[in-house]
Amino acid sequence: MLKFVSRIPLAAVIMIGMALVMAGCNLRSVNAPTDTPYPTPNIPQVRFVFPENRSSVLEGTDLAVELLAEDPGVGIAKVQLLVDDSPQGEGKPEIAPSVPAFSAKIHWVAKGIGLHSLTALAFRADGTSSAPATLLLLVIVRPTAAPS
Repeated sequence: MLKFVSRIPLAAVIMIGMALVMAGCNLRSVNAPTDTPYPTPNIPQVRFVFPENRSSVLEGTDLAVELLAEDPGVGIAKVQLLVDDSPQGEGKPEIAPSVPAFSAKIHWVAKGIGLHSLTALAFRADGTSSAPATLLLLVIVRPTAAPS
């Protein structure tokens, strides 16, 4: 049986081992991508104030759809309303070409019995858009008055 005898103190061996482990953790290949996360640029935000998602409205109602858009950095230049992916109207700020927060009422006459998808988008002056905000709205038959 062979015995290994070392004249290096145990504490020195441990420190050298730890230094090698830590150095190994910092090694990178020249072509390896970095793990540094890059922030996603802020985009405008938009939401429905009125009507509520999954609410009902009588056919023929002139519905004032209220939207709130915000972009504290660059500002909002316009908001757009689509019904079933078809443009229905837009609103723009009156006080300046672009504002940090903007509320708009866009009218849509409820037509077509059934479920409809309303989508709102907010835009900066450079065309950058928000993620779409969508709600569902049920258009129901308007009751007829019984003849007297």
